[in-house]
Amino acid sequence: MSSTTAPKQGPGGKRPAKPAVPQQTGRPAPSGPAAQDRPPASAGRPVTGAPGTAAPDAPPTPAESGTGTAPGTPAESGTGTAPGTGTESGTGTAPVTAAAATGTGTDQGGRTAGDRPGRWRRFVLAGLPLVAAVVAGALLLGGGTWPSGLTVDISGPLDDANQWVLDHRDTHPLFLYFLLHLSNTATDAVAAVYEALAAMGWPGVLAAGVLLAWRAAGFDRRGARVAAVALGALAACGLLGMWDATLLTLALMVVAVAVAALLGVLIGLAAGLSDRVDRLLRPVLDTMQVLPAFAYLLPFVLVFGTGTPAALFCTVIYAAPPMARLTALGLRSADPGVLEAAASLGASRRQRLWTARLPLARRQMLLGLNQTIMMALSMVVIAALVGAGGLGEEVYSALSTVDVGKALTAGIPIVLVAVWLDRTTAAAGDRLGEGASTGTGTGAGSSGRRSVLRGGTAWALAAAGTLAAVLAGQALGTRWPREWTYDISTPVNQAQDWVVDHLSTGVPLVGGTQVWSDAFTVGLLNPLRDGLQGMPWWALLLVVAVLARLVGTWATALTATAALAATGVLGVWTKSLDTLSQVVAALVVTLAVGVLTGVVCARVRTVERWLRPVLDTLQTMPQFVYLIPVVALFGVSRAAAIIAAVVYALPAVIRITTQGVHEVDPAALEAARSMGASARQQLFQVQLPLARPALKLAVNQGVVLVLAVVVVGGLVGGGALGYDVVKGLSRGEMGLGMTAGLAIVCLGLVLDRVTQPTARKKPGA
Repeated sequence: MSSTTAPKQGPGGKRPAKPAVPQQTGRPAPSGPAAQDRPPASAGRPVTGAPGTAAPDAPPTPAESGTGTAPGTPAESGTGTAPGTGTESGTGTAPVTAAAATGTGTDQGGRTAGDRPGRWRRFVLAGLPLVAAVVAGALLLGGGTWPSGLTVDISGPLDDANQWVLDHRDTHPLFLYFLLHLSNTATDAVAAVYEALAAMGWPGVLAAGVLLAWRAAGFDRRGARVAAVALGALAACGLLGMWDATLLTLALMVVAVAVAALLGVLIGLAAGLSDRVDRLLRPVLDTMQVLPAFAYLLPFVLVFGTGTPAALFCTVIYAAPPMARLTALGLRSADPGVLEAAASLGASRRQRLWTARLPLARRQMLLGLNQTIMMALSMVVIAALVGAGGLGEEVYSALSTVDVGKALTAGIPIVLVAVWLDRTTAAAGDRLGEGASTGTGTGAGSSGRRSVLRGGTAWALAAAGTLAAVLAGQALGTRWPREWTYDISTPVNQAQDWVVDHLSTGVPLVGGTQVWSDAFTVGLLNPLRDGLQGMPWWALLLVVAVLARLVGTWATALTATAALAATGVLGVWTKSLDTLSQVVAALVVTLAVGVLTGVVCARVRTVERWLRPVLDTLQTMPQFVYLIPVVALFGVSRAAAIIAAVVYALPAVIRITTQGVHEVDPAALEAARSMGASARQQLFQVQLPLARPALKLAVNQGVVLVLAVVVVGGLVGGGALGYDVVKGLSRGEMGLGMTAGLAIVCLGLVLDRVTQPTARKKPGA
């Protein structure tokens, strides 16, 4: 979400030839001096770069951490103009095309210097083994779906394991002396936080939230705006009658974020200080950040059963990777000059860590805390499926009965809490960035102003205000007054009935929402599903292997092929292809709309300014919330799940595309303009070719985000693997749910490997 800046001038006034390529979408950076210093934040699920993309002996880039692009980091896009076209010779500047930008050049006959006939010859030679494999597969393996003889039934053993856990949970030493203690500790911790919040009373919680937000943003006008957001969010939770559910969600959040942040910092310290640990952890964190949230629920339910412990532990594991990655990134990207100065003064390694590295990594760590909070909130809401309670349970129970009004009543507080927490942590990061840019380290603004209330004085004022509100709450009553609540479920349901009666069908010219849903299902979704399910299983494996090899290495192709084959071995080949068809259909729509909108935003700044607050809000909303409006408009269907997935993934694709087009080398555009290139020629011959790395990242992140919501869409008629997971969790059929969960993990690996470019090692490297 960061704003873009022109590349800095290098020594001698020469502009670097290679532009920075965005690696991740994030929160828009401020337009002031801190814009170049603040790494972009992402409220959506971050997507990591593939292992092995960093140059040897170089510190990890944001592409490895999946969190953003460090300002001024050159990317291997090979920009620049063709040699011999300088303006000093009086010949002008040659038109800039993708070939010129990549340094290939053209000969007098118009052919590229890369010998295009030879390139086609290599393609033909490479395609011969593929043709031979297709012919051999048709002769030896025939067609049809996955052979039943190659499947392994694991649902029975998983059901037996679940039954064993239920039978021995109160007697086996593993549970009595270890797992039971973990479970009780988790339950007691959440209960203690909830009781503390309830004892503070609604005035105390309201004051604590407002003053904490104000203190984090600074006691000034900007801090007052953030405090107003906190006040509005918490007040709306009470007015909608969701105060108690909100307190339970906050209690789960407090414990989960505290444990996830601590775990992430410890892992990040190990990865940031040791190259070996970093290499070992990188593929693990890559895989964890690709998996949909549903995949985390089942293992913990198998061990701990439904309830608070399973919800808490899966939330911690789900939310810890961003903190670990950004802590490691902050430690590795510390200024070498500062570290060298500390070493020259005789500081030990431990002293350099505490006095130099950690202070320099504060901004990255705070960004990691922001992402951890957002991911924890998303998971806490989804964990309602395993008995987490709180706002998520209200949404889940309402969606189960298709009560859109009740679902929206609980969904609005979730969104407002997400916006409140996001704005608070983002404002704290802004203050750190401004302090670093001015060299004050005290959160002074870019103009050099210092806040009157800062440090211990500000914290003392916030604590005193909270204490006064708690004492007032004891007199006014700790529970939110019932007469201050308003029920919106009835008017919302009436509005939904009106939409169904007037907008679903029979609308002149446009048809209606049901018409669109049916047309999308019949025209795109069903043919795509039937086509995938009708392909011979070996042919589909071959296609995946070829696609993965084209974008990566042989190891990438082997991983993707094995993961897809695993869905067949698990006996869910047909359902996996159904889910895959939904992901592909949603991805087509997401890329078509997202790339087009991103290009428009990059070329028309007014449109970007109008869309920025909308995209900010969309990227803070948990996955569950997206299901509510689409069910109201399109009913319970596969199309509703796909539309929710499209809306969820669009902000990331739009932001990455916008940033990629923005950061195209201005010298390349200037060269194209000087030769009279039209706006269309500049876009298709310069900007889009040079923004290709960003577009590849947009495809990868779109795939992962779409998969996450398509799976959750099993709650609203998506069917396939997502429905099996929901059915297994709700009915205690652990074998069915775990099998579907493992297939979702495999499908996520396939999609990530096929869409995530992997650097190939050069011969002799």
